Amino acid sequence: MSTPTSANTPSAAAAEAPESVKPSNFLRQIIEHDLANGTYASRRWAGTPGDAAHHAQGEPDPAKIRTRFPPEPNGYLHVGHAKSICLNFGLARDYGGVCHLRFDDTNPEKEDTEYVNSIIDAVKWLGFDWAQPGQAPGSAAPYQASDYFDFMYRSAEYLIEAGHAYVDEQTPEEMRANRGDFGKPGVDSPFRTRTPAENLARFREMRDGQLADGAAVLRAKIDMASPNINLRDPAIYRIRRATHHNTGDKWCIYPMYTYAHPIEDALEQITHSICTLEFEDQRPFYDWLMERLIEGGLLASPPPRQYEFARLNLTYVITSKRKLAQLVNEGKVDGWDDPRMPTIVGLRRRGYTPEAIQLFAERIGVTKSDSWIDYSTLEGCLREDLEAKAHRGMAVLDPVKLVLTNWDEVMGAGHLEPCQLPALPHPPEGVESPIRHFTIGKEVWIEREDFAEVPPKGYKRLFPGNKVRLKGGYVIECTGCTKNANGVITEVLATVVPDTKSGTPGADSVKVKAAITWVGVADGVNAEVRMYDRLFSDAHPDAGGKNFLESLNPGSLKVVTAIVEPSLANAKPDDKFQFERHGYFVADRVDHQAGKPVFNLAVGLKDSWGK
Repeated sequence: MSTPTSANTPSAAAAEAPESVKPSNFLRQIIEHDLANGTYASRRWAGTPGDAAHHAQGEPDPAKIRTRFPPEPNGYLHVGHAKSICLNFGLARDYGGVCHLRFDDTNPEKEDTEYVNSIIDAVKWLGFDWAQPGQAPGSAAPYQASDYFDFMYRSAEYLIEAGHAYVDEQTPEEMRANRGDFGKPGVDSPFRTRTPAENLARFREMRDGQLADGAAVLRAKIDMASPNINLRDPAIYRIRRATHHNTGDKWCIYPMYTYAHPIEDALEQITHSICTLEFEDQRPFYDWLMERLIEGGLLASPPPRQYEFARLNLTYVITSKRKLAQLVNEGKVDGWDDPRMPTIVGLRRRGYTPEAIQLFAERIGVTKSDSWIDYSTLEGCLREDLEAKAHRGMAVLDPVKLVLTNWDEVMGAGHLEPCQLPALPHPPEGVESPIRHFTIGKEVWIEREDFAEVPPKGYKRLFPGNKVRLKGGYVIECTGCTKNANGVITEVLATVVPDTKSGTPGADSVKVKAAITWVGVADGVNAEVRMYDRLFSDAHPDAGGKNFLESLNPGSLKVVTAIVEPSLANAKPDDKFQFERHGYFVADRVDHQAGKPVFNLAVGLKDSWGK
């Protein structure tokens, strides 16, 4: 049974040089270059985020680098976020740094404390921590962009006073038309020539609620003819009367993300601000804003730098929050934690482990070019992680009764013979495998597919006249079957071969070509087993404008009543097992309970989609 990795703290930096234990990539090369050249060696850290004056009072920063993971709390994190979490926290860990968990909560209409709590839980479950040097793991609160609203407002007033920002009262349609496009430069706003004093007065009226929502925005004054449309006087504040989950109704103006994000990084003394490629065109504005606020003495130098990497594109998966919400809201799945969902809570409930997801993130690497990762890569990482630590057990998913007709004669009427098998067939060196105990009697359950009246070519399991071994039990010889009035097989009949019990002298005296799994009728336990498959049958369900709902896999969930060996009945929620021959399963962390076991298929023993 797997357990999450211990939290990674700043003090747990890799003892060896990172390149000796991790495959290199362009981000590692940048960090190593910066460390070798002392790019950030002059930074100071005052213990908490703050402006230039605040950090000037601090000590030299004990963190060699600072990265951040800055989710917006407007939904549940998915597997793409997991890649970013592992990347940012992993780099900080490997280079003696700190990764900040920060909520980019600048959009009050879409954010909720439910999402805040789910994000904190996801990052912790993945095995990471955001404690500062000297702090105990788990003791640090996440940072919040909304805690910096006062500084962001102060910075906006500075930009206005320095002639770098103005209040624009064009309509949204006029602003859009005057912005131009890739082939046409933008047109200056008629409000662009206002004096700093006029702009400052109008901005304060925005702040004080004297203007209606949408009546005005604050724009950076850069270059309306810039070939980079993001530099054509981007909006940096808008009026939005909405209650914020952290600041309440204190503000009716809110900063735009592109303005807030670099300021948040700078206040937190981030060194390497790692984003996905869609933010590449925003980097010039990021740098422009840093230069202006350092010129004004508001922020410390050197500033953080932004670097971009390719986001995760995973086949058979969608990662659009809007589309994932649609699946939930329309009842296509059973909530955000449905085991078919690519959310972190869904993967966790499916049976994925933190170690498997970290292995996946490491294996797919980091590049600057978009590419598709096959879903089987993710599944392979889970198999690899569970192979050595998931306890084995036998489960019969499509049961039919096997009756050993000579049992009473050979073993004694009503006799139950104790059997045992190791829970871990290949335990780690120095570890002794736990032992599973179960019994065999006159009647056992076997898989219906393990009997054939007329066997196909190459069939080695039960058919009249053939011998097989009941795994961990006896060799048996099939003699036939019984059927009901509809011709459905109701019982398979066989005889037990004496003195062939597994693990006893002479057990191998009778040679067989197959061993089958089984569960005793006397001690088997009924269990609900949820056979999950990929949610979509199309590798690219939303590509090219397709309706992703049309690609839903109708066979993505099948529920069966199985019979499991007694050791599995003692499972606790979230315990992982290998059901021998079937795959890896997890005791459902929500519905599984004593006396009513529920198991989810996490992943099969091999990739069936590749065939």
